[in-house]
Amino acid sequence: MSVQPVHTDQARVPRTIGGIADALRGARRAQFFAEVLGAQQGPELDGVLNAWWGRAMLDADPERDRVRAAAEKGTLPTTTMDEIARRRQERVSQ
Repeated sequence: MSVQPVHTDQARVPRTIGGIADALRGARRAQFFAEVLGAQQGPELDGVLNAWWGRAMLDADPERDRVRAAAEKGTLPTTTMDEIARRRQERVSQ
C-alpha cells in the first residue's frame, strides 16, 4: 500500500516566481511582477509569493469559471462552519 496525497493542487502551480506568473490571468501578472520586484529578499518576498500563489491557484483552477458563474447566479452550494466542524469530527472518529 502506498500513501497518496489527498490534495494535489500544489502540483498545479509551482510555488516559484515563474510558476505563479504563468498561472496568473491578465493584468494580475503585471501586478504580481511589480510586487515581486519591489520586495526585499527574505520575509517580505516570501509574503508576496505566498499571497500571489493563492491567487494563482484560483486562476489556474479548472473549475474557476463554473464556480464563479454559480456564485454570481446564487446557485453555488454553501455550508456552515458548524457543518464543516461536524464533518471533520466524524472523520476523526472513524
